[in-house]
Amino acid sequence: MDDFEIEAIAEPDLAEPVLIEGLPGVGHVGKLAGEHLVEELDSELVRRVYSTHLPPQVSVDDGLTQLACAEVHAVEAGDADLLVLTGDHQAQDTVGHYGLANTFLDVAEDLGVESVYALGGVPTGELIKEYDVIGAASTEEIRDRVEEAGVEFRGDEPAGGIVGVSGLLLGLGERREIPAACLMGETSGYLVDPKSAQAVLEVLQDVLGFEVDFGSLEERAEEMEEVVRKIQEMEQGTPAPSDEDLRYIG
Repeated sequence: MDDFEIEAIAEPDLAEPVLIEGLPGVGHVGKLAGEHLVEELDSELVRRVYSTHLPPQVSVDDGLTQLACAEVHAVEAGDADLLVLTGDHQAQDTVGHYGLANTFLDVAEDLGVESVYALGGVPTGELIKEYDVIGAASTEEIRDRVEEAGVEFRGDEPAGGIVGVSGLLLGLGERREIPAACLMGETSGYLVDPKSAQAVLEVLQDVLGFEVDFGSLEERAEEMEEVVRKIQEMEQGTPAPSDEDLRYIG
């Protein structure tokens, strides 16, 4: 196979679609958010993207295998048409990150996408109760749009910038004149964080004008709170990870 391949599954009828990226990263915030949209709203798988830069493995479901890939789903969200990018992996090297990000943008352009929102988490290094959403944007217009929805812009945060597909969708999208923003929910960086994913989706709802039920995310958040409680009981005094360990990869 080629380094990057696109498999067309279906041809959706979309009106001014928006690409939403939800791949694994800190706290799995983006992945949780993207998968929640696909699961809770009317969705259809329309594209798979394969790459030799993804891990050399297959997933197994009920005994059937699927080569590692990223998937793009057409999602009906009220009056908004979304293309939601999900998957279990990011690329294993720099060339792969650039190649996959460009391939995702090729898919977006082919399907008429007008803007891009990358979703992820930004680590705080400590357990938190209030989940702010921090933003970055490629144009002033999209920055103002998400700021009106409550997204915070904090100078040079996240420290070290945004690496991985989330950052490249903004940088490479700008070169293609596709406006893009990254919405990053605050998270400890220690564990999978459904509460942070919900905070990000609440902002996205306001920006794009749709509604989604959060019941399943809230249940997962309660489960994680129990996990955190047990960890705190078992590991009192364990030093927190360093800033280097917690840098944002989206």
